[in-house]
Amino acid sequence: MVALLQIALAVGSVVVLLGLMAVVKRSANAYGLSPEVQRKLVHIGSGCYALTLPWLFPERWPVYMLVGLTLAVMLVLRMPRFSKGGIGATLHAVERRSYGDLLLALAVGVVFLLADGSLILYVLPIAILTLSDAAAALTGSRYGTRFFKVEDGQKSVEGSVAFFMVTLIVAMVCLLLLSDVPRANVILLAVIVAGFGTLVEADSWRGFDNFFLPAGLMVFLDARMESDPATLVAIMVLFCVAIWVALRAAPMLGLTRHAARVYIIAAFLLVSVTTLPNIILPLLVFVTHAVSCRLRPCRAVYPELDGVAAMALVSFGWLASEQITGNNALTQYGLTAMGMSVGFAALIVAGWPAAWRWAGIAMFGAAVVWLYHALMPFNAGGWVWFTLAAAAVAALPPLMLPNQFQTARTAKVSALALVLPVVASLWAMGISKGWL
Repeated sequence: MVALLQIALAVGSVVVLLGLMAVVKRSANAYGLSPEVQRKLVHIGSGCYALTLPWLFPERWPVYMLVGLTLAVMLVLRMPRFSKGGIGATLHAVERRSYGDLLLALAVGVVFLLADGSLILYVLPIAILTLSDAAAALTGSRYGTRFFKVEDGQKSVEGSVAFFMVTLIVAMVCLLLLSDVPRANVILLAVIVAGFGTLVEADSWRGFDNFFLPAGLMVFLDARMESDPATLVAIMVLFCVAIWVALRAAPMLGLTRHAARVYIIAAFLLVSVTTLPNIILPLLVFVTHAVSCRLRPCRAVYPELDGVAAMALVSFGWLASEQITGNNALTQYGLTAMGMSVGFAALIVAGWPAAWRWAGIAMFGAAVVWLYHALMPFNAGGWVWFTLAAAAVAALPPLMLPNQFQTARTAKVSALALVLPVVASLWAMGISKGWL
């Protein structure tokens, strides 16, 4: 009976969301609300509802059911029949292309999963996404006078200031009410969260901040909430220096200032939440991806940013896998990063003469395989042949058919790099569950 009640509540939650969109649509027709205001009203309403999920559902599985249903509904609302004149227009009437509706639902599910029952790790990121993001958008659209360029348009300084101030207040309130961290840490963590979150929101594209902002804040807080004040101050200084260096070096590297900031944000998050051996391969992915974009351009709209998005999604995907299966996913995560770097390297050498091409990728592949086993000796074990096979699967298609990677390059390279790690993960899960 309780299970049926929770299923009914999950389905009813989707109905409430659709009702909210219908009310916003009717209000827009009556009061002439702009598409941006409509979208943010739905964003605020759905985000506030998401904040109640830990109290609304006594068990976790109905939340994942609700997220799945919401994703399905959001996909349906993207159909022209609903997105042009129906209630889907409350989300899709804005001129820029965005995946924010899908990524918001996905973020709620991933953060809820990774928070593992911790209220502060769930509530704080979702509250910032809900309140600060809306404050930035509405302030910028109404009062913005000073703007800076990003890949898909421009954003306002006034909007970023509003985001920082709201985030600072939300972070301090949540840390004081939902955690036992010392007061000094509350202030330092709130400043770091506000600064980091402001940059993520300012540098987002196509609505990716709806995922990267809460997920990134969650893993940062999980790793650093108990750090001593001196460490937190060092993190703040390191972040500021890294951003300054990146902006100065961007023209020399052929990167836009936006792309340079995005790379530093991603690298900073990796450095903040994990140990040095576990960040080298992901950083190698960023380097090989950036070089491949420069030496062998593709037809992606945001080629320099796609690599960061792919690596971030892969990272959170393996984190979620570890939480779901209970098996350590670090081996598969490193193997995926290794495959992605080899795949991008294959595209770099694809235009070379045949002998140099094969020799180059063989040497790079052997070096990265050695690096993988050197960095993860306890996780990688002696399965060198499997690592070599993973590198070959990721490298051979882009090396032999480079023209097939002119579109959706990053997605294709990532998919190839995931093939054998996913197989290995399923095999390990089958053994642990007694299926094999």
